[in-house]
Amino acid sequence: MRLAGAFVDVARQVVDPDTRRAEVGPDPAGPRRAPVPLARPAPPAPAAPPDPQLALDLAAHPRTADEMLARLRELGLEGIARCRLTRNRTVMASYRGGELRIHEGYLGAPTPVLQAVVTFVCGRTRAQRRAAQRVILGYKIERPEGGRPDGRRRAPERTHAEDEPLVCALAEWHTRLNVLHFGGRLRPVAIRVSRRLHSRLGHYTAATPVGDTAEIVIGHRHIRRHGWDEALHTLLHEMVHQWQDETGHAVDHGRTFRRKAREVGITPAARRTVAPTPTRATPESHAVGLRAARDE
Repeated sequence: MRLAGAFVDVARQVVDPDTRRAEVGPDPAGPRRAPVPLARPAPPAPAAPPDPQLALDLAAHPRTADEMLARLRELGLEGIARCRLTRNRTVMASYRGGELRIHEGYLGAPTPVLQAVVTFVCGRTRAQRRAAQRVILGYKIERPEGGRPDGRRRAPERTHAEDEPLVCALAEWHTRLNVLHFGGRLRPVAIRVSRRLHSRLGHYTAATPVGDTAEIVIGHRHIRRHGWDEALHTLLHEMVHQWQDETGHAVDHGRTFRRKAREVGITPAARRTVAPTPTRATPESHAVGLRAARDE
């Protein structure tokens, strides 16, 4: 049935895809408040470029001597053809000719420490090499299960009971010489008399990254053959190395040692363990370690 002149308003709803608004036709309840448009989500921020240094640190650590050599070459090592892993308790890294010897504990070292090894070998100035030595020695390596590459470990030497009076006398003289020549600033240090030393008269060993404490060792054979006065001369020699260690200098027989040795009145004649490296492409024998020795 048609109704003439009659119009029927039908509610309609249209959704605008751009504004996400709902349009509604006439409502018998009266006009409604217009809805607020929904905000669009912000686009994601662009990802930062990868850090190549971080990528190196996250890379797998070298596991063999060849892999260590390859890694050091990536960091700029030159003049070295071979690499050998060691378990030496006092010498952390050394090189002679084309061979680098490095403690196996550095296989897990981070990139800055490995870069310091490269600088130790290839650095052009003494300051660069000294700074590199501090970084190398500052890295704490894990104590190995065995003291030798074949897994065997030599038991640490202890002072023989009959040599204890010598240790006590040396400790007393350490205190006297400390006050006389170093203003009493040196720390108390362990002193040991060794019957294993033959050509060496004595040595000073700094505290090691594997947890060993600093000590001064004097040879029993040296005391017996050369007398007490010469033994005290050797003790003072090793105290100069202790002074180097405690004042932040390299423990060696270089310029700083020679100057201090003359100051305290001893002869600065000894075997060098950490020496300045020349700038030649193929380096001579050099080491970064924790021990300085006086030889016969």
